[in-house]
Amino acid sequence: MTSISESGVSDRETVARRLLDSSEQLSYDPVKEVDWETPLDTDYHGASPEWSTLYGTSYWADMTPEQQRELTRHEAASVASTGIWFEMILQQMVLRDFYAKDPTDPAFQWALTEIADECRHSIMFARGAAKLRAPAYRPRRFVVELGRVFKATATGEAAYAAILVAEEVLDVMQRDWMRDERVVPFVRTINNIHVVEESRHMKFAREETRERLRGAGWLRRQVNGLVVAIASYFIVTSMVNGKVYENAGLDGKRARREAKANEHHKSMLRSSCSGLMEFLHSAGLLTRPSLWFYKRANLI
Repeated sequence: MTSISESGVSDRETVARRLLDSSEQLSYDPVKEVDWETPLDTDYHGASPEWSTLYGTSYWADMTPEQQRELTRHEAASVASTGIWFEMILQQMVLRDFYAKDPTDPAFQWALTEIADECRHSIMFARGAAKLRAPAYRPRRFVVELGRVFKATATGEAAYAAILVAEEVLDVMQRDWMRDERVVPFVRTINNIHVVEESRHMKFAREETRERLRGAGWLRRQVNGLVVAIASYFIVTSMVNGKVYENAGLDGKRARREAKANEHHKSMLRSSCSGLMEFLHSAGLLTRPSLWFYKRANLI
């Protein structure tokens, strides 16, 4: 049951009101905030080099600085495209969840605010990827169809915990990128906008996950813990499309082989998810079966 404060207001309602207030005070318009007019400066990276899937490999050492920058630009565009794909899933799950509920509830109003944010973010990511001169990167057809099923069926804590996983992993990456002067300025601005606004989304996802799990039994936590882990695996492994290497002018076969074995990149992913895994554990969703998928995705 939702806890009630002395004033008679639920914790959930209090959080929603705070998020609405924060959104009113600190939100951005990417059309005005991002420099869309200045031509792409290819002397910059698209993402912090340390986050490249090839950073630390022998192939990275063999690449010219120009090739390294080109690769990070394609990888950043791929991450943005994957972000669009998942944000569209997120929007549909939230809309389904709040369909026909009380519109005077601050949580209802916050849900619509979050959806509006995600629409703006998706357009921002799309324009950013185009400015990086990258093609449209999409997850594999199998993953796209799995996402179609997930967005139509996921409810409660399974939906909100999966949302949290996608947002948390991207958040840690982008916090590094937005501070890195080696990254092209317009991408740093995009990352800063997303980090600021997604911090509210993550707060809401955590609160909703806790709320939906109140009174949940062992079996329900086991089932939904596995569902979230499977969703997380496909989200994270879809972030960098395998076609980025050929499109960056590299030997795709060698690049994919070395990226798959890259311990540095695996370590970066694991370190970015330490707080997330602690939350899932505290919520009872870090189950023994789910660990297999998190390990396969290098999240733990």
